[in-house]
Amino acid sequence: MKRLGLAVLMVALCLTATRPAMAQGSWRYGVNAGLLLPMGDYNTADKMGFVGGAGATYWLPGNIGIRGDLSYSTTSHNNGISGNTKIAGGMASFLYGLMPASAPARVILMGGLGYYNVKVDAGGVSGSESKIGFGFGAAVAFKMGTSSTRLVVGSRYTSVSTTGGSTKFLPLTVGLTFGK
Repeated sequence: MKRLGLAVLMVALCLTATRPAMAQGSWRYGVNAGLLLPMGDYNTADKMGFVGGAGATYWLPGNIGIRGDLSYSTTSHNNGISGNTKIAGGMASFLYGLMPASAPARVILMGGLGYYNVKVDAGGVSGSESKIGFGFGAAVAFKMGTSSTRLVVGSRYTSVSTTGGSTKFLPLTVGLTFGK
């Protein structure tokens, strides 16, 4: 519970610190889908799976943004064990664009904190827990013609603190964003 309180406090402080500049920023929103690559012990237990999500980014003047994401993923178990692992959650992140928004392709670096529910169903026995996680990664946003739509290809290493260790994964996603 202390971790959740710390995460909420950090997000609140970041929003308060950037509030004066928010009057001049712009919103982008979008959807994505792709593959989920389990890592560490999760990789030993599960095969590659699928992930989908939606999110919104508020770009402050310049190259800094604040993003909120929601995602859902599923993987099936290895070694003939029936069942699957489902992960649903959200993450608040800071973004930094290496190029200006007007560039044909824009590299974006990101890092943030989230809250996830990890549900494991193995052979008819299931268990679930909700915990804090963190993630960092990069994406490339490509302009699509003269519209404001961008094709975004990205990945973010994510680690969720679970009982007895952590659930680590790497989503490889492709998506579309819209907005200014």
